[in-house]
Amino acid sequence: MRRPVFSSLLLASGLLALTQLMIPTQAAAEARLALVIGQSAYRTVPELPNAANDAKGMAELLGNAGFAVTTAANLAQNEMRAAISDFAGKVSAGGADTVALVFYAGHGLQIDGENYLVPVDLDPKREADIPLQGVRLNDLLNTLGALPTRARIFMLDACRNNPFPALSGAGHGLAIVDTKAGAPGSFISYSTSPGAEAEDGSGIDSPYTTAALTIAKQPNLPIEEVFKRIRVAVAQSTDSRQIPWGSSSLTTDFRFFGESSGSTPALPGANAMALASGTRSIDDWRKTLQGKPAMVAYELVITEDTVEAYQAYIELYAQDTRTPRLRRVLERRRQMLAWERATAINTRASFEAYLANWDNSDLAATARRLLLRVQNRNYGQPVAAAAAAAATPVAVAMAPTCPCSTPATPATPVNPSVRPVIKKRVDETPPKRKLVETPPKRRPSDQVVYERAPPPDRGPPPEAVMQGIGVGIGLGMGMGGRGGGDNYRGDYRRY
Repeated sequence: MRRPVFSSLLLASGLLALTQLMIPTQAAAEARLALVIGQSAYRTVPELPNAANDAKGMAELLGNAGFAVTTAANLAQNEMRAAISDFAGKVSAGGADTVALVFYAGHGLQIDGENYLVPVDLDPKREADIPLQGVRLNDLLNTLGALPTRARIFMLDACRNNPFPALSGAGHGLAIVDTKAGAPGSFISYSTSPGAEAEDGSGIDSPYTTAALTIAKQPNLPIEEVFKRIRVAVAQSTDSRQIPWGSSSLTTDFRFFGESSGSTPALPGANAMALASGTRSIDDWRKTLQGKPAMVAYELVITEDTVEAYQAYIELYAQDTRTPRLRRVLERRRQMLAWERATAINTRASFEAYLANWDNSDLAATARRLLLRVQNRNYGQPVAAAAAAAATPVAVAMAPTCPCSTPATPATPVNPSVRPVIKKRVDETPPKRKLVETPPKRRPSDQVVYERAPPPDRGPPPEAVMQGIGVGIGLGMGMGGRGGGDNYRGDYRRY
């Protein structure tokens, strides 16, 4: 009786194992962790109902995709910082095979070229309050970027309009963040183009999240393909008023659903499009778009979202109804690229170059403020001036008084093309004279003759009497022969 039961259990176990092998696994070797933040109940400005709905929908989608999801809603500044720190601890514990994803729905601001996530307790009276009350996007990126992970994905539905009256001088939307400038292995997606504002939508979710909830479910789509399709879907649903943007430095493949290898359905017109992204020239795009229907060409350039693609479309389809809106998108993209360069270089020349071309933009006031800030910096002097300053003698009172405060000389010059100034050590101390000790010169009148007294009760010995007579005769003749004290001193110096 026991053998049939044992055989049945063995057969069932084998079938279960075979079934698990046949079901596509979703990154069995990787750990998937997600932080979903929904900022809806702002305290000083109107609420964002869709932000709460967006966060709820994305948490469900990511849970189905195999992520261990941490949800956080309506966070004040300290709570948001704590949530990011706790999530970073989980990612660190997950190890190098972890995929970390952060989804943020709520307000976002751009101040002085920096992007900020907005806590629900933010109440600024001036732009200078934002660094104190907000949470820098770069702090989030750098915190996770410092951890060894397989991939880091950031989805920001945070480009809604600026609701704070005190921040009338702030730029629209968010500034460009280039993931290639940071740690490799990152992907960032904005709900709209840099410098543009996203719509909250008329439904329960924003246009960006609505597209993401539908397209990310499709199996075997690489993440780059997912967000290209999201971009096309959002542009179509908003009549090109909103075009999502992304930047990637991923070094590995990632798919929300399905195995890492599988068939990928083709995009409309994709067979005519070389998918080498971001490096194609305007001439290449002209050849690609030539002769295609306007709608097909439109989807191609939206998919790639580059300046060259938009420029080629505008030239070839000048009469299309979508062209005026794409022209505005192209103009804003060029402006934001110029703004990114100006803030990255952060010099007087970079801000002057921006103002020379975009003096009437919404970022012009910020550019003038930053220009005044960098004009007072004194460490940007030319190399020649620095070398001349280094060659100038230093007053003793200005020199370092402690060996520990003396700057160390670099082993090689900072600029190899400029020869280092080599100073020879010159000892300006005059040579010391060799001192010859000479006996003091005595004048004739100063000479003293010592006479030895004879012993008591005894007369001088004969030899002493003779010696005294000889000395007396010698001294007398010598002094008389020199002819005076002055001649004597002159003769003595010649020895």
